[in-house]
Amino acid sequence: MLKIIEHAKIWITLSLIFIVVGLGFMFTRGLNFGIDFKGGTQVVFDFGKEFNKQKADEIVKKYDKDAITNTVNSTQYEIKSPNLPSKEVNEIYDQFKKDFKIGDKALVSQNEIGASVGKELTDKAIIAIGIAFVCMLIYIAIRFEIRFGIAALVALIHDILVTLSFYAIFNITVNSPFIAAILTVVGYSINDTIVIFDRIRENSKIMRRSSPTEIADKSLTQTMSRSINTTITTLITIVAVNIFVPTVREFSLPLIIGIATGAYSSIFIASPLWVALQKRRNNNKKQKHNL
Repeated sequence: MLKIIEHAKIWITLSLIFIVVGLGFMFTRGLNFGIDFKGGTQVVFDFGKEFNKQKADEIVKKYDKDAITNTVNSTQYEIKSPNLPSKEVNEIYDQFKKDFKIGDKALVSQNEIGASVGKELTDKAIIAIGIAFVCMLIYIAIRFEIRFGIAALVALIHDILVTLSFYAIFNITVNSPFIAAILTVVGYSINDTIVIFDRIRENSKIMRRSSPTEIADKSLTQTMSRSINTTITTLITIVAVNIFVPTVREFSLPLIIGIATGAYSSIFIASPLWVALQKRRNNNKKQKHNL
């Protein structure tokens, strides 16, 4: 039987160190918000054929080194920039015409995105996550017990903070697909946690004389292979998408981080928290009984 709960302080400390470092970067440097939040220009060109993206990037970077570029459907080229006025877009277009022999109708779209859109998106995302947390807490409290719900929600908060910390430490651009990925991670992570908690509940009925630590360790041993195999299978697919489909990297990257973190938190964060809460409950019962 695996001895996971006994080393809970190590797992929790590792997470806290990473989160504290990430929060330090967030408060000092801040998150690297993209144009979806800060506002900017989004331009799409249709070259009508496959083209050399590296060459196109070299042209764009002369005007804005922070611009984000993507290839869409092999023939379209998308530019996202917080600081790219129409004059420079026209200059880039003229250069594309010379180097790639494209026509006057190659500029498919040019949109100015206001920062207010990003604020509205952030507000709605926070509301969505809040509603999801409340609904999950109610569901878990009804299906299991309130202690399971508290442990699960703390693990979810851990997943979100670790993913945010990763983006803050490595200064990765945060755009609207990141919000969608976070919501997806919340749903995936809670599912993995519930599987483990379901086994803990079943073993609690069978192992009535065992300590919460023994129950949790046995439950984790029984579900470990399932959790790891499911996570690895999912990650293989998403990593492949991240490598071979560049247009969805803003969505797939936080998914990779969040799903890996969710598997970690279900095993090494949520379960030890349940043990701590269960021990506290047992101690309170003993004190009341002694009185």
